[in-house]
Amino acid sequence: MFGNNYFPDEDSYGMRAQPTRRNRRFDEYFRVYPIAMLAGPERKELNYGGKIIMPPSALEKLTRLHIAYPMLFELVNGAKGTVTHAGVLEFIAEEGRAYLPYWMMQTLLLEPGDLLQLKSTDLPSGTFAKFQPQSVSFLNAITDPKAVLENALRTFSSLTKGDIFQFLYNDEVFEIGVLEVKPDSHGGAISCVETDLQVDFAPPLDYVEPTPMASTSAGSSRPGSIVGNRRVTPITQEGSMAKNIGYSSLVPGATANAAKSAFSGQGNKLKGSRGGTPKASTPVAGSSSNTPPPVAAAQAPTVRKGNGPQPLRLPPGQLFFGYPVKPLRKKGDEAEVEKKPSLFEGAGQTLRSNAGKKRKGENDKGKGRSKGEPIEID
Repeated sequence: MFGNNYFPDEDSYGMRAQPTRRNRRFDEYFRVYPIAMLAGPERKELNYGGKIIMPPSALEKLTRLHIAYPMLFELVNGAKGTVTHAGVLEFIAEEGRAYLPYWMMQTLLLEPGDLLQLKSTDLPSGTFAKFQPQSVSFLNAITDPKAVLENALRTFSSLTKGDIFQFLYNDEVFEIGVLEVKPDSHGGAISCVETDLQVDFAPPLDYVEPTPMASTSAGSSRPGSIVGNRRVTPITQEGSMAKNIGYSSLVPGATANAAKSAFSGQGNKLKGSRGGTPKASTPVAGSSSNTPPPVAAAQAPTVRKGNGPQPLRLPPGQLFFGYPVKPLRKKGDEAEVEKKPSLFEGAGQTLRSNAGKKRKGENDKGKGRSKGEPIEID
């Protein structure tokens, strides 16, 4: 009907129609193992990143499929129904094998030797991510979390919502959970390669809010005053430490005596009189360093009868150092120091007589032997 020149796959101009090109995708299965089982020298740093190691044959297929940079993959564990995303670091694994960081195997619920499906994918560039530390040690050990996390994310190609990844800082491993990412794609994942990513932090899982101090009311059962958000126990009552050691039973009547004689006692001033510098007294039990009131000179100072420790109370403008005051010695005082009587002062005698002196019992004519005269021994 149409003659011998008709070809069903040619157009009216005699040109062969090109078939529609479908978007081809890398989709392979691999036996997965942790990076610790990779042949060669140990590389612990690879466990704290977001990239995997694949065989050289995967690179050849990716090249034929014209997979553009960055090469991102969707990792699917069909047996457990878990999904995450990762980039590729090297193509040095054995054929049929792939090596994953340990935290990624925990996220996908994988055991060494399990089958894992790897599919190439395209992810949007991330603009925002919210993280949650899994331990409060992240706040205690790191002074600048944003700067440390920015450095750690350089080993990641993607972030997936719900993942808990690990990174190493100062020989300590920290775990961070991904709570939110923007833009929110269908897989809940973003690309963090060559992008400006804003981050936010949620409180750690084990973080506990500090409880505020309860304010005192007029009808409070515990008397006392609040100074610097802390309660001060009155002198007439025992504190928690005194109750723990049984202070009232060890020193009976000490609290009552302290309440009766809280402002009585004697003390010394730091400013000396014309007669000389007074010596400072050390406070002991039963005495006080307060300045006595102006009373008659013949009246004896009040002495405490309590045997417990007493508070040190000084009037304004006075200080207590607790040690004797020693005045500075001047050059003119050296003569006075030498004139003081010595405990070991006195005259002594020597057993050997000096040359030229007469021995005891010799006459004036020199009956004794001279210095150079020999001594005869029978």
